[in-house]
Amino acid sequence: MEVPMWVNFIGHFGAFLSAITFIPQVWQAWKTKSVKDLSLGMLLIVFTSVIVWLVYGIYLMLWPVIIANGVIFFLSLILLYFKFTFKN
Repeated sequence: MEVPMWVNFIGHFGAFLSAITFIPQVWQAWKTKSVKDLSLGMLLIVFTSVIVWLVYGIYLMLWPVIIANGVIFFLSLILLYFKFTFKN
């Protein structure tokens, strides 16, 4: 079944919005060198869920899912790095 173009647009737009959600947090953490208010549990849950979504997206070749979760994977990895390296 062919997917209508507007549905693909919605999927890519949603992927874009999901992918950029962590950018303000990464920027704030980098700027202040503080992640004390970020929950390690939340970061680990996000990181794990992104890996699961990536496996799913790659298996089904769903590019919006792959791209969004690839970006979120990278940004959450940065936040985890900050969590373990910045002194609170």
